[in-house]
Amino acid sequence: MSDALLADLAGAAGLSIHWTDADGRPQQVAPEAQRALLEALGYPAQSEQQIHASLAHIDQQRSSAALAPLLTLDQGQPLSLARHFAAGTPFQLQLEDGARVDARLDHEGRLPAIAACGYQRLLIGDQALTLAVAPPACQSVAQLCDHQRRHIWGLTAQLYSLRRPGDGGLGDTQALEELARSAAAKGADAIALSPVHAMFSANSHTYSPYSPSSRLLFNVLHAAPGCILGERAMQQAIAACGLGAELARLEAQPLIDWPAVASSRQAILRALFDGFSGPENAFSADFASFREHGGDALLQHCRFEALHGFMSRSGLPTDWRVWPEQYRDPQHEAVLRFAAEHEQEVTFHAFCQWLIARGLDRVQSAARGAGMKIGLIADLAVGADGAGSQAWARQAELLTSVTVGAPPDILNRSGQSWGVSAFSPEGLQRHGYRAFIEMLQANLAHAGGIRIDHVMGLKRLWVLPQGAPPEAGAYLNYPLQDLLRLLSLESFRHRALVIGEDLGTVPAGLREELAQRMILGMRVLQFEQADGRFLPPHSWPRDALATTTTHDLPSMRGWLLGRDIEWREVTGQRSAEHSHGDREARAREKLALTTALYASDPGHGPDSDSEAQLEACIGFVGRTPAPLVLLPLEDVMGSEEQPNLPGPGDQHPNWRRRWSEPAASMLDGPGASRRLQRLDDARRQLEGQGHE
Repeated sequence: MSDALLADLAGAAGLSIHWTDADGRPQQVAPEAQRALLEALGYPAQSEQQIHASLAHIDQQRSSAALAPLLTLDQGQPLSLARHFAAGTPFQLQLEDGARVDARLDHEGRLPAIAACGYQRLLIGDQALTLAVAPPACQSVAQLCDHQRRHIWGLTAQLYSLRRPGDGGLGDTQALEELARSAAAKGADAIALSPVHAMFSANSHTYSPYSPSSRLLFNVLHAAPGCILGERAMQQAIAACGLGAELARLEAQPLIDWPAVASSRQAILRALFDGFSGPENAFSADFASFREHGGDALLQHCRFEALHGFMSRSGLPTDWRVWPEQYRDPQHEAVLRFAAEHEQEVTFHAFCQWLIARGLDRVQSAARGAGMKIGLIADLAVGADGAGSQAWARQAELLTSVTVGAPPDILNRSGQSWGVSAFSPEGLQRHGYRAFIEMLQANLAHAGGIRIDHVMGLKRLWVLPQGAPPEAGAYLNYPLQDLLRLLSLESFRHRALVIGEDLGTVPAGLREELAQRMILGMRVLQFEQADGRFLPPHSWPRDALATTTTHDLPSMRGWLLGRDIEWREVTGQRSAEHSHGDREARAREKLALTTALYASDPGHGPDSDSEAQLEACIGFVGRTPAPLVLLPLEDVMGSEEQPNLPGPGDQHPNWRRRWSEPAASMLDGPGASRRLQRLDDARRQLEGQGHE
C-alpha cells in the first residue's frame, strides 16, 4: 500500500503527519498510527481501494458544500461571496441593533465592509445566514481598567479548596465571595478559578475539574443555597436529612471526601427542591426566567442527568454510547417520553443549575463591587468526557471516537492522554460554530475573563484513537481564524479578558497570532530560563501574564524543597536513580534562580531561608512587564504542596486538598499579607515608572 496515498488522505482529513516537537526536532506520524486515526475519524483506510473511496467522499463533500450557516469576518473588512453568488446580487443585512441595509454585492462579488460588531443576519438569494463581525482584538487589560492602569495582579484559586464555617467539606460560591472581597481589599483585580464545569451527579468518583460532563453548565456541588434561598431554608433541609453530624465530620477532614460530600449535598439539594417546588414562592419567576434563558443547552443537560441517574440506579451502563439506541439520540421520541415521565427529576437538575448560576452571579457582583476591574476569570477545560452530557447533546459537533492528549513536551516527557472528547472541525463549521459559541457565552456569563486551557487547540489538537497511547496520536487542524474572530467578538460583547494557556508544544507563529488578537499567553517562573540562567523581569514578554506556578506544577516553596521530586518517586513515576539526577538538576536551578533574584532586586535579595526566597520570587514576577500577574493561593499561603500531580496512579491527593484557614480571613495572616504587599508594591512601582 502506498504511504504517499495514505498521507494524502490524512492531509485531506485535516491531520498533520509532519510536526516539530518541544525540543525542535522534526517528527513524523507512522503509517500505522495514521491508518488507526483515519478509521477513528470515519475514513476507512485499510486498503488502497478504501483510501481512494475516502478521498472521493471528502472531495464530494467539499465540492457540494453549500455556504456555511455562519461566516466570520473582521470589522471593517469586505467579505467575498463570489464563489456562491454573482456580482450585483441583491442582499439584505439585518443588524443586531435593528437597522437594515438593502444593497448589492460589488463588481467582485463582495459584501461591503460592516462597521458594527455582532451577529448580523444576511439574507441573500434563497439563503439566510449569520455573519459574526469581530473587532480586531479581544479586550486588553488597559481597556478593562479604563486605561487607568496597565499592570494589575490577581489570584488563582481552586474553588473546591476554599473553606468557610459550616461548608460541609467543600468550597462553594459563598466562600469564593468572601475571598473575592478580601482579595480586592488587598489590591487584587482578578481571581482566576479552577474549572467549575458540570460533572456527573450519578458518579461522584469522577471529580477532576478538567474531565467534566459538560462545559456548558456548572458543578452544582459548589452551590451555596443559603445565599440564594436563605439560611433558614438551608438549616431546615439539613435537619430534615439528619446530616448535621455528617457535615461537621466532612468539614473537619483535611482532604475532600468527594463521594461523601456529593451524597450529602445532593440530599440537601433534593430536600430544598421539595420545599421549592410546592406553591408559588418568591423565586419562581426568576427560576422560570433562568430556564427559558438556558434554552436547549440547559434542557438537554438536565434530561441527560435524569437519564444518566436512571441508568446508574438501574444497574445499566452509564456511558450513553452504549445505551439502548433510542436513548443515544437526544431528539428521539423515547427521550422526550422519558423526560415527560420524569419531569420532576429534569426540573430538579435545572433547579440545581439555577442555584450555582445565581451564586456565581453574586460572586462576580461582589468582586466588581469591591473594586476589582476583572473579577472572576473562568477556566475553560480543553475538552469534555466523551460519555458526558455535552458529547451526548452535541454529537454532530464533537468527535466521539478519538480523545485528546499531548505529545511528549516540557510538561510531560511521556506525552499525555486526557481521555476527553474534542470538537469536530467539520462539524463546527457545518453547524455554524454553535457548540463553540454557546460554550464561550456560558463561561463568560458570570465572569470578567476566561482562560483557555491548552490554547493550541484553537489551531491543532493531538488526537488519539480511543485507548491508544500518546505516541499513537497526530495533530488535527482547526479553523484558527474563525475561532479567533469568535473569541474576539465574545470578548467584546462580554467586556472580558481572554487568556490562552500556551505551555507545551506550541506551533510556530501561534503566539504571534494570539498577541495580535490581544489574547494573553502565560509565562511561568519555573520555565523562564535559558542556558542555565533565569530571564530577568524586564526580558519577560508584554503580551503574556506572569505567574510563579500552575495547578499542575509544584508551588514555589515545594519547588525549592523538591517536594515534586519526592512525590514523583513515591508514586512510582520516577525511579530513585532518576530522582537523584532530578535533585542535582534542581540544585543547579535553585542557584541560578537565587542569582537572578539578587540581580533583579539587590536590596531585597533572598537568603537561604525559604520564606525570603518565596517573597523574592513574588516580587520578581511582580516586576515583569506582564499586564497581569496571577499569584496562586498555594504561594500566597506558602504551601509546600500542589493541587495536582499529572501522571498515572492516584496516590497523590489530586483535587482534594483544602485550606485550613477560612476564605474570609486567609489573606490576613502575617505571611499572606506580607507576600501580597510585596506583589502589590512591585506592580504599583512598575505602574509609576510608566512601563508600557
